[in-house]
Amino acid sequence: MLKQRIATAIVLLVGLIAMTTSLGLEAFAAVTGALVLIGAWEWAAFASLGSKSRLAFVGTLALSIALLWFALGLAGNNGYDASFALGFSLLGALFWALMFGAIVSFPESTEAWNDKSRISVMGMLSLLGTWVGLVTLKALLPSGALVIMLIIMVAAVDVGAFFTGKLFGKRKLAPALSPNKTWSGFISGLTLGLILGGLTGYFANMGMIFSLSFAVPIVLLSVVGDLFESGIKRVLKVKDTGELLPGHGGLLDRLDSLMFAVLGGVIILYFVPDIWPI
Repeated sequence: MLKQRIATAIVLLVGLIAMTTSLGLEAFAAVTGALVLIGAWEWAAFASLGSKSRLAFVGTLALSIALLWFALGLAGNNGYDASFALGFSLLGALFWALMFGAIVSFPESTEAWNDKSRISVMGMLSLLGTWVGLVTLKALLPSGALVIMLIIMVAAVDVGAFFTGKLFGKRKLAPALSPNKTWSGFISGLTLGLILGGLTGYFANMGMIFSLSFAVPIVLLSVVGDLFESGIKRVLKVKDTGELLPGHGGLLDRLDSLMFAVLGGVIILYFVPDIWPI
């Protein structure tokens, strides 16, 4: 199981780096859009939507991506609309602020989560925000360095938390939400995320100070995204969102930590004048 998990993680990371660095903005947006639709299919499944509702959910998300494609300027020659992307990210951050309140108050907030309509809306907003965030990071730095940096940081948090939590974890981080997460795993994941995030940014010529400043909030936000999906899994009594990725579960099980972090990344970069102008 562990070897399978590691092998899948390596293949995913190599594939994502190759895709991010080799594709242009429109192609990257199309591929990430397809991945988000796969995530939508999984979300509808673990939310126990019927077959027609499941297709409607994915179709609605596909239509939303198409509309956002035009709104962001991906279909025209006027360049990427960073202002629209920022506004959308701020709305997404407001949604996540509400979700953070639900996470903190869990399990008292269980009743508010245990509703198919609410879970569907949560999924729609989370997945659309993830897509807009990833595409915006690619637009801000066409080399793909920002996307790669964020993915490596989020993956490092997961890896550090998994191994340290298994070996040394005793004190639970959020037992009501995810009994397997521990404080030692959280600290280890945070540390590894900062180290790898700093090194990635340094070798991408973004500077160590910027890289570490960017990494701190990103790795913290990734934990919030992970806990959010863990809470929904607890409410729905499911372990994984699918079986697409051997050793990991579904695609959503890998996207959950990115959902909040990528929107946070877009908002943070707005205050970095050397990066934000497109």
